[in-house]
Amino acid sequence: MKTVAFHNLGCKVNSYEMEVMQQKFKESGYSIVPFDDIADIYVINTCTVTAIADHKSRQMLHRAKKRNPEAVVVAAGCYAQTDTEGAALDSSVDVVIGNNRKSEIVKLVEDYIDDRSKRVTVDDLSIPAAYEESGIDYSCERTRVDIKIQDGCDQFCTYCIIPTARGRVRSRGADSIVKEIKRLSEAGFKEVVLTGIHLSSYGLDMHRDDCGRPLSYNRAASDKDYTNEDLIGIIDAVSRIEGIERIRLGSLEPRVITEEFLAAISADPKVCPHFHLSLQSGCDATLKRMNRRYTTGEYYDKVKLIREYFNAPAITTDIIVGFPGEDEEEFNTTVDYVQKIGFYETHVFKYSKRKGTLAADMPGQNTEKIKALRSDILLRICDENRLKFIEAHTGRECEILIEEEKIVDGRPMLVGHTRDYIPAAIPSYRDGDKASVDTLQRGDIIRAVAGRIYDGYLVLEA
Repeated sequence: MKTVAFHNLGCKVNSYEMEVMQQKFKESGYSIVPFDDIADIYVINTCTVTAIADHKSRQMLHRAKKRNPEAVVVAAGCYAQTDTEGAALDSSVDVVIGNNRKSEIVKLVEDYIDDRSKRVTVDDLSIPAAYEESGIDYSCERTRVDIKIQDGCDQFCTYCIIPTARGRVRSRGADSIVKEIKRLSEAGFKEVVLTGIHLSSYGLDMHRDDCGRPLSYNRAASDKDYTNEDLIGIIDAVSRIEGIERIRLGSLEPRVITEEFLAAISADPKVCPHFHLSLQSGCDATLKRMNRRYTTGEYYDKVKLIREYFNAPAITTDIIVGFPGEDEEEFNTTVDYVQKIGFYETHVFKYSKRKGTLAADMPGQNTEKIKALRSDILLRICDENRLKFIEAHTGRECEILIEEEKIVDGRPMLVGHTRDYIPAAIPSYRDGDKASVDTLQRGDIIRAVAGRIYDGYLVLEA
């Protein structure tokens, strides 16, 4: 039996697509082995979001060929899509597969094996294309599973290469989404995370303007609030699936947060009060250079609206520090804004110059030293905000979806996440004797009062 090893770089969408490819190989009789093993085939699901990601992608391709010079090495995904020529000329790479052809991976690899002739299969995603239908019947995760429902992005932020790597907005059909989640529910999964490259644009390609472009591409339309009825519809359809107890949403844009949207999802008890609302900067001048289509005032109004519909929701975000032209004053404006919002978690990224983007040629490029300093300052503040959010849950009853057993504070505990995505733990045993909680297992849901915090965990009382 031939063996296949995988290595994934990048986002949740990439992780989902890697699982799709793994399943394709398993269904064809191949054995999946760890990446560090000697394998017959190595698949590197590449990333290109930064220049560093490109470097890591090439590094992993070379490492695979060095480990087994006779193996078939596959470059799949975003780096392969954006630098197809570079990947094709790389002597370590045998098969190059773009982002809309991953479901064909087994055939493309076997075609290469037949004649040992390099295969390059990359579509031009700058023109409208259909969503690549694929799905999974199981997941490496045991309790929570990411479900890709959308691909592509039409926003063209000045720092981002993703529209080139992923192409235009493409939405997955509702029937396909529901069928996949039903299979996973029957397999025991209770929580799903609806995700995509630009989730807020789900369904907009189904409603095009007179030029054939998704409405999200129309600046006049995208500058206004709108309700994504298609996204609301998908959430409702998933909520109706028996066995699904929790629904999380991937990263959202502020503009999708409307009264109608929140009224619809807040009425659904399965929707978790956890919102990743993309920010990138707390300074309007920086946001304008980034081509983000909202102001800090508009963003703040959206956060207030979420908090009106949900009680103490977890609001998380991403922020880029050191963007071209960001001086000390602009950075301090972002710091003040982060403190004003009070995020649960903030993912802080140092700006990385990306060839092929408008920001790469902007004046006022910051040094790595300045970016590192600003990152450290913001991370400290974000850690303080995170702790405050978790501390506010002590004494409250929380719901935890059990994921695994770990040693926490020197004791065996069942650990998982609350509905607002706080890591939580509950003792497996009480006073050395088996308690009722020890009959629980991975995938079960339990409610208990949070007593204290230990090492980042909200510890629940058994």
